[in-house]
Amino acid sequence: MRIVLFMILGGLLPAGVSLAQDIDTGRKVAGMCRTCHGLDGFARIPIAPHIGGEPSEYIKAQLRAFRDGSREHEMMTVVAKGLSDQQISDVADWYSHFEITAALPTGKSGDDAPELCVACHGANGISEMPDAPNLAGETNIYIETQLKAFRNGKRNNEIMSPIAADLTDADIQAAADWYSAIEIKITDPAKQN
Repeated sequence: MRIVLFMILGGLLPAGVSLAQDIDTGRKVAGMCRTCHGLDGFARIPIAPHIGGEPSEYIKAQLRAFRDGSREHEMMTVVAKGLSDQQISDVADWYSHFEITAALPTGKSGDDAPELCVACHGANGISEMPDAPNLAGETNIYIETQLKAFRNGKRNNEIMSPIAADLTDADIQAAADWYSAIEIKITDPAKQN
């Protein structure tokens, strides 16, 4: 019995160690991201998104898109071209391990949220789907820029492109105003208590 228990536990322990090593490896890759996105994923500049607590699959998809040229950005395209698949996976795991919480502004409720956005991005801006980003706490300029990029075809997505095609400037402004007013907190669960 002890041998069986040892073998079972022995098989589990390396997996836990491996997870810690993967997160640590991702932290090292994130060192090149920290100037804009912060090491914790809380953006340091208004044109960069908060990526702490983003779904891992979303981060991976965006980095691959920057790398293969299907999404373009002056800085991100250059950075992503230098990343291997493993580095993309590691940095995505690093940023997605953070927890993000959001608080609506005083006097507001989820009923006030932009109706077209809620199904994927949540009323509070926390993603409802693994392939949709969090929008809570993003700056107006970031949200407006991305929605206009979808609207004019500079950025393409099978869900967002058709939605954005019908948005007016006022619709875009309303969505940006809503999500930018939400306060967020990004925490590292490994450092709590």
